[in-house]
Amino acid sequence: MSAQTSQAQADYSDVVQTARDYYNSEDADNFYYHVWGGEDIHIGLYQGPEDAIKDASERTVAFMAERIQDKASAPGARVVDLGAGYGGAARWLAKQYGCHVLALNLSEAENERDRQMNREQGVDNLIEVVDGSFEQVPAENSSFDAAWSQDAILHSGHRDKVMDEVDRVLKPGGEFVFTDPMQADDCPEGVLQPVLDRIHLSSLGSFAFYREQARRLGWEEVEIVDMTEQLVNHYGRVAAVLRAERESLTGKVSDAYIDRMLQGLQHWVDAGSNGYLSWGVMHFRKPA
Repeated sequence: MSAQTSQAQADYSDVVQTARDYYNSEDADNFYYHVWGGEDIHIGLYQGPEDAIKDASERTVAFMAERIQDKASAPGARVVDLGAGYGGAARWLAKQYGCHVLALNLSEAENERDRQMNREQGVDNLIEVVDGSFEQVPAENSSFDAAWSQDAILHSGHRDKVMDEVDRVLKPGGEFVFTDPMQADDCPEGVLQPVLDRIHLSSLGSFAFYREQARRLGWEEVEIVDMTEQLVNHYGRVAAVLRAERESLTGKVSDAYIDRMLQGLQHWVDAGSNGYLSWGVMHFRKPA
């Protein structure tokens, strides 16, 4: 283990460290890689119930990328992806716009797969994959034209600190586009406990929380697109694929993990169907 990695671990909050340990596990790594889509392990945009998870997930990337196209396609543009997973979004941005991307992610297991795919797809010269936490971004002040995150900030125990870090590393006029599984603004107390227990969290963000953080930082709200129905679609689709492919995962993912995952996915579907969860694309701009 490198000194850099040891220091990063020391800097992780308990909640982030818990997420890191989970995503580094062999069960989780193989599940997300083989079932969830491999390139993008985030909520997708579904056009029908039989859509491939990979295709739906790429639609989310394309939808979000349209929002920051001007920033990402400018000469010498730099983008930071906070919680990059296997790096699918970073590769999409690098290929489409030729921008440089810092892919920051806490799972060394995912990052190794990310680096390998970057080499295989010929974009490793444009993407730097860094082991680390978005609660302490390893970058200089005002160093990025755009910031990006997909379904990752929920894993922070200090989401306000993550927003502070985004503000710090964005250039004046820089833009932040992101998604996050959240609780509904009017979510009743206690109803999300099965979801929170499954992902080892004490809370979730909300549209109201992120709007409040943007106001605190003086950001402009460019656009918020509420697509909560896609959260329900996605977790339901992942559960269906996991059941269908369970036998092929023998030797890669344990039966106990699959059982827990199916139970957890159902909690997400139930909570979303009952109106307790929210999800969508949020787009803010730092003042010039």
